[in-house]
Amino acid sequence: MTTIAETDSTHRRLKNRHVQLIGIGGTIGTVLFVQLGTALSKGGPGSLFIAFALWCVPVLFITNCTAEMVSYLPISSPFIRFAGRYCDEALEVMAGWNFFFFEAVLVPFELTAVNVVLHFWIKTEYSPAITFAIQMVLYMMINLFAVKWYGESEFWLSIGKMLLALGLICFTFVTMVGGNPLRDAYGFRFWNEPGAFAEYYSTGNKGRFLGFMACFIQACYTITGPEYVSMAAGETAMPRTTMPKAYKSVFYRLTFFFIMGSLCLGIVVPYNDPELLLAIKTNKPGAAASPYVIAMQRLQIPVLPHIVNAMILTACFSAGNSYCFCASRTLYGLALDGHAPKFFKKCTKNGVPIWSTVAVLAVSCLAFLQLGKTASVVLNWIINLVTASQLINNCVICLTYIRFYNGLKVQGISRDTLPYKGFFQPYCAYIALVACAIMTFISGFFVFLDGNWDIPTFLFSYIMIPVNIFVFVTYKVFQKTKWKSIDELDFLSGKAAIDEYEEKEALRIQHKELERERQFQHDLANGNITIHQRIAKIWTQFVEFLF
Repeated sequence: MTTIAETDSTHRRLKNRHVQLIGIGGTIGTVLFVQLGTALSKGGPGSLFIAFALWCVPVLFITNCTAEMVSYLPISSPFIRFAGRYCDEALEVMAGWNFFFFEAVLVPFELTAVNVVLHFWIKTEYSPAITFAIQMVLYMMINLFAVKWYGESEFWLSIGKMLLALGLICFTFVTMVGGNPLRDAYGFRFWNEPGAFAEYYSTGNKGRFLGFMACFIQACYTITGPEYVSMAAGETAMPRTTMPKAYKSVFYRLTFFFIMGSLCLGIVVPYNDPELLLAIKTNKPGAAASPYVIAMQRLQIPVLPHIVNAMILTACFSAGNSYCFCASRTLYGLALDGHAPKFFKKCTKNGVPIWSTVAVLAVSCLAFLQLGKTASVVLNWIINLVTASQLINNCVICLTYIRFYNGLKVQGISRDTLPYKGFFQPYCAYIALVACAIMTFISGFFVFLDGNWDIPTFLFSYIMIPVNIFVFVTYKVFQKTKWKSIDELDFLSGKAAIDEYEEKEALRIQHKELERERQFQHDLANGNITIHQRIAKIWTQFVEFLF
């Protein structure tokens, strides 16, 4: 295996604020604002809220595992390459191609979603190929420039997502206490009538349990782990300082948005709302299917639905942009370790893996399947396909951490010396591993219920399990790889290069900040400070405070 210092040609240009918002940008998309209405109709507000709150626990544990490993060795495609370093190269190959497929196939998902959202305004028929082509060109422009421009675009787009999420939470609180044109203080009315728990597919307790499971499976797909933060590790400035902060803040912000979002969703509309059920049945476009917009229309609030739809549009675009970045860096990491064709290692002078990015954009052409199928069919198939991939990926992270933890212990390396030391380890890893393994096998169980059998749904729900096993076994047999011994695990390759970089970068940043402050004080003393410079300084301090 080649060393990191010899091969990695990416540039460390992402700042702390970029990394934090990249993590948020990759996880908040149409699901939080629109598609959770489907889960609400199946399980009711109580099931939706409990399911999302419960699944945040395994996500916290996975984040805890990843943060410790990646903060110690922040390299390109870290958790994927760690699978080969701490477990078996065959596992790295399996995990890498699984995650690449997972991320790459979500790009056409968001391309399709943007087209659906646009139909909220555009009632006339047009070819979806137009919007697909425009988005792909924009993704290409953003992702083929220097990584700092990708970071800037995601920073501002993700701020829009956060404002939308916070705005809808505020909307819920204000309207539920009577702050609406109808002066209707509806509170938790819909938790009492029709109730907190819906019956799905069956009646009685069985039906309520199936409703909860539908919500729980949706939570497994919606609340992702720390992958998006991790994929930026190899291009992050001062990663040993930045990554621990990013992991902590991103997890707390995401859980806040998802837990509060699931709670608010069940407050603003009942699970049996006729408009909601009709929107789901007829696949109404964009915000028209959002429970929030349905509530706005019921409360006779004008204009706001259009603002929500516009922000949902940017959320979809941003999510697809993040998926493109993560997929390209995954393919790049595989190429660095010799598990993908060498030309995928090629980087531009700005440190962008050009052919890896082009490959992801090529995969995004799957969106053109919509030209022959309805949007709902394509979206549902992709959701079923990637849910299993995501859970498999989480299992690999947990297994890798267990090996990492035991390797440090056996080789006498104290975890107290690490940049980030996770809590409650290794139990977090074991609990999350079991939870993700169980959900991998039951995430598509609805297809086995009476009358629900459907071959395409079954295949798209479970095909990634045998595919990953096949990749692992085939590579292991033909390459004759071995499961690495605990006392031989490599904790040092690449570490010295990162240590040296951080020392030099810390001195450079310190010198730059001193020069900037000295110049500012000089200009201030001589009365040369303009209002724009004052505003810029205040804004910089504000951003540093937030991130």
